[in-house]
Amino acid sequence: MSTFASTLDLADKLSLDEQEELSATLRRRVAEKRRAELIVTVKEARAEFAAGKVKAASPSAIMKLVKA
Repeated sequence: MSTFASTLDLADKLSLDEQEELSATLRRRVAEKRRAELIVTVKEARAEFAAGKVKAASPSAIMKLVKA
């Protein structure tokens, strides 16, 4: 049995209140990790911009590149 499936089986044994708390805790942790990833991405982008590897563009210019 996979770790994920085992975890789900264990979560099923919790009370409803415990399951709700687990769910809320997992959501908070995922949000924190996403924020941390975003911070890294923004820092990298700012460093590339400062190094002249990329240049500023308007939203419409970006959309034209995306559609191309």
